[in-house]
Amino acid sequence: MKIAIASTGKTKNDDVDEKAGRAPFYLIFNESEELVETIDNPFSFGSGGAGFSVAKMLADKNIEIVIAGKFGSKMVDAMEERGLKYYEFDGKVSDALTSILNQTKNG
Repeated sequence: MKIAIASTGKTKNDDVDEKAGRAPFYLIFNESEELVETIDNPFSFGSGGAGFSVAKMLADKNIEIVIAGKFGSKMVDAMEERGLKYYEFDGKVSDALTSILNQTKNG
Protein backbone atom coordinates (compact mmCIF):
# COMPACT_ATOMS: atom_id res chain seq x y z
CA MET A 1 0.00 0.00 0.00
CA LYS A 2 1.26 3.48 -0.87
CA ILE A 3 0.14 6.52 1.08
CA ALA A 4 0.67 10.11 -0.10
CA ILE A 5 0.64 12.92 2.45
CA ALA A 6 0.48 16.60 1.48
CA SER A 7 3.28 18.22 3.46
CA THR A 8 4.77 21.62 4.20
CA GLY A 9 8.26 20.05 4.18
CA LYS A 10 10.22 16.92 3.33
CA THR A 11 10.16 15.02 6.63
CA LYS A 12 7.74 13.14 8.88
CA ASN A 13 8.15 15.94 11.43
CA ASP A 14 6.64 18.56 9.13
CA ASP A 15 2.98 19.56 9.13
CA VAL A 16 0.28 18.14 6.89
CA ASP A 17 -0.41 20.91 4.38
CA GLU A 18 -3.91 22.31 4.57
CA LYS A 19 -4.31 22.62 0.78
CA ALA A 20 -4.10 19.28 -1.01
CA GLY A 21 -3.75 20.64 -4.54
CA ARG A 22 -1.26 23.38 -3.65
CA ALA A 23 0.90 21.52 -1.11
CA PRO A 24 4.58 22.10 -1.82
CA PHE A 25 5.44 18.43 -1.26
CA TYR A 26 3.90 14.99 -1.20
CA LEU A 27 5.60 12.40 0.96
CA ILE A 28 5.02 8.81 -0.12
CA PHE A 29 5.06 6.08 2.52
CA ASN A 30 4.54 2.34 2.52
CA GLU A 31 2.43 0.44 5.04
CA SER A 32 5.53 0.01 7.25
CA GLU A 33 5.63 3.81 7.66
CA GLU A 34 8.84 4.05 5.62
CA LEU A 35 9.31 7.14 3.47
CA VAL A 36 9.82 5.77 -0.04
CA GLU A 37 9.61 8.95 -2.14
CA THR A 38 9.39 12.72 -1.83
CA ILE A 39 7.63 14.61 -4.62
CA ASP A 40 8.03 18.33 -5.23
CA ASN A 41 4.49 19.19 -6.28
CA PRO A 42 4.74 20.77 -9.74
CA PHE A 43 1.18 22.10 -9.34
CA SER A 44 1.77 24.02 -6.10
CA PHE A 45 1.88 27.32 -8.00
CA GLY A 46 -0.14 28.57 -10.92
CA SER A 47 -3.78 28.96 -11.67
CA GLY A 48 -6.60 26.44 -11.89
CA GLY A 49 -6.65 22.70 -12.18
CA ALA A 50 -4.21 21.82 -9.38
CA GLY A 51 -6.47 19.33 -7.61
CA PHE A 52 -7.33 17.39 -10.76
CA SER A 53 -3.67 17.33 -11.84
CA VAL A 54 -2.40 16.25 -8.42
CA ALA A 55 -4.97 13.44 -8.26
CA LYS A 56 -3.83 12.18 -11.66
CA MET A 57 -0.14 12.44 -10.69
CA LEU A 58 -0.73 10.41 -7.51
CA ALA A 59 -2.90 7.83 -9.25
CA ASP A 60 -0.17 7.38 -11.88
CA LYS A 61 2.21 6.53 -9.00
CA ASN A 62 -0.19 3.83 -7.75
CA ILE A 63 -1.07 5.69 -4.57
CA GLU A 64 -3.99 4.16 -2.67
CA ILE A 65 -4.55 6.72 0.12
CA VAL A 66 -4.11 10.51 0.06
CA ILE A 67 -3.98 12.63 3.22
CA ALA A 68 -4.21 16.44 3.42
CA GLY A 69 -5.71 19.14 5.58
CA LYS A 70 -8.49 19.89 3.10
CA PHE A 71 -9.52 18.74 -0.37
CA GLY A 72 -11.32 20.79 -2.98
CA SER A 73 -14.38 19.35 -4.69
CA LYS A 74 -12.64 18.91 -8.05
CA MET A 75 -9.79 16.99 -6.45
CA VAL A 76 -12.28 14.80 -4.56
CA ASP A 77 -14.09 14.04 -7.83
CA ALA A 78 -10.79 13.22 -9.58
CA MET A 79 -9.65 10.94 -6.74
CA GLU A 80 -12.99 9.13 -6.58
CA GLU A 81 -12.87 8.55 -10.36
CA ARG A 82 -9.46 6.90 -9.90
CA GLY A 83 -10.40 4.86 -6.83
CA LEU A 84 -8.16 6.73 -4.38
CA LYS A 85 -9.20 6.91 -0.73
CA TYR A 86 -8.65 10.23 1.00
CA TYR A 87 -8.61 11.54 4.54
CA GLU A 88 -8.43 15.02 6.01
CA PHE A 89 -5.99 15.48 8.89
CA ASP A 90 -4.63 18.43 10.83
CA GLY A 91 -1.24 17.95 12.49
CA LYS A 92 2.14 16.36 11.87
CA VAL A 93 2.81 14.03 8.95
CA SER A 94 3.96 11.29 11.32
CA ASP A 95 0.74 11.51 13.35
CA ALA A 96 -1.39 11.46 10.20
CA LEU A 97 0.39 8.37 8.92
CA THR A 98 -0.01 6.46 12.18
CA SER A 99 -3.63 7.50 12.61
CA ILE A 100 -4.72 6.57 9.10
CA LEU A 101 -2.85 3.25 9.11
CA ASN A 102 -4.55 2.36 12.40
CA GLN A 103 -7.95 3.31 10.93
CA THR A 104 -7.42 1.20 7.81
CA LYS A 105 -6.16 -1.81 9.80
CA ASN A 106 -9.07 -1.69 12.24
CA GLY A 107 -11.75 -1.42 9.64
